[in-house]
Amino acid sequence: MASSNKDPCKKETACPAKCAYVSNPYLETMKEDVLYHFDLGTKTHDFRAMFGDVKFLCVGGSASRMKAFSQYMNELLGLGRATDDITNICAGTDRYSMYKVGPVLAVSHGMGIPSISIMLHEIIKLLCHAKCTDVLAFRIGTSGGIGLLPGTIVITKVSVNACFDPYFEQNIMGMLVTYPTVLNECLAQELLKCSKEINQFNSIIGTTLCTSDFYEGQARLDGAFCNYTYEDKMNYLHCAYEAGVRNIEMESSVFAAMCNRSGIPGAVVCVTLLDRLQGDQIGSSHEVLTEYQERPQKLVGCYIKKKFCRK
Repeated sequence: MASSNKDPCKKETACPAKCAYVSNPYLETMKEDVLYHFDLGTKTHDFRAMFGDVKFLCVGGSASRMKAFSQYMNELLGLGRATDDITNICAGTDRYSMYKVGPVLAVSHGMGIPSISIMLHEIIKLLCHAKCTDVLAFRIGTSGGIGLLPGTIVITKVSVNACFDPYFEQNIMGMLVTYPTVLNECLAQELLKCSKEINQFNSIIGTTLCTSDFYEGQARLDGAFCNYTYEDKMNYLHCAYEAGVRNIEMESSVFAAMCNRSGIPGAVVCVTLLDRLQGDQIGSSHEVLTEYQERPQKLVGCYIKKKFCRK
């Protein structure tokens, strides 16, 4: 399936009779759809009333970061104060957290491909049940950089696997299925433009390596097990750099794949916490890391505010 490279700023001329975000004929036969991991259901909740005005889906690993982002957006969009206590819509479960501020829906996705994949299946169905249109999706997170100063933001052009291939591979009933992981070019360029307007930190557009593990999968030397050498690690990271990789994280591939499958323009915006060519452990102070983690929020917030204020 081709990637979702349509202009994210252009309105669709007509709303399709069926939700364009999902592709599952069995959903139409279900009397009720229970989004188990959100503790939400189509019989117990009015999705159209709760989420029908959502235009910006923002996801990130931790629940606390997503709550902080929703509070930040609350003040940035002039809807309230950053100190307001935003209600967790998914308070009935401890799997994920969800916060809504105006047209912004902020959802935590946990760590790694399996966790974010489950969340994305259910959030895409939620958007469909709510009859949302013209939604943009953002993953806001942290990463390890390759050849970049810590604190640099990488806006992902394409997510690649451990062999630097631009696709997400999924085993479905014993069959390996691949999905492209190119992200929306227009959205990436607009985010880069926002970064230049903010002029508080460096941002680049680059390739992101998505792994299934934090330690061996990222060629670290500080895990519980290590059956390779320092030279092996450095050779691999240099190969990654030559392939255009500028950061490493653990969710971008399935995020990009599901954005493409659903037709939702998406962007991955991650700050680098260290340069992996210089080491494996994160040594910056808590204060510095906190400021770094706020940078993707500021960048995505700037973009959303510009679109929100045009309405």
